[in-house]
Amino acid sequence: MKTYSPKAKDIKREWWVVDVADKTLGRVASQIANLLMGKHKPIYAPHIDTGDYVVVINAASVKVTGKKAEQKIYYRHSGYPGGLKSPTFKEVFASHPTRVLEYAIKGMLPKNRLGRAMFKKLRVYSGSEHPHQAQIIKREGKSNE
Repeated sequence: MKTYSPKAKDIKREWWVVDVADKTLGRVASQIANLLMGKHKPIYAPHIDTGDYVVVINAASVKVTGKKAEQKIYYRHSGYPGGLKSPTFKEVFASHPTRVLEYAIKGMLPKNRLGRAMFKKLRVYSGSEHPHQAQIIKREGKSNE
């Protein structure tokens, strides 16, 4: 028996609307990463992007457990001497509430051009409104809740 490898014409992408209100950051991020990678499909292959599009709403009301709000640090460096920035979760969440969810999901995707292509299929919104009108109908019919 030969191993099946999905072709580009075999991939059918769906749109998922995920409401993350009052859900734990890491748990919901891993579910969204699985949707972006396509691991929920029977035609999943690690070398091909078989994932779906994901629209995340209510990112401003995602929760973290324990003392992560004060102790979790997001590091980045400008490349210049003394250019290390290290804001805490609380500081990043106060200024850009969607960014913490994006960082968590991006860290769970492959670290190559395939992972970057998967990440482009993600849209995160801090409130319950989003401009993707065609996907509002999918919310009632098919969701990841």
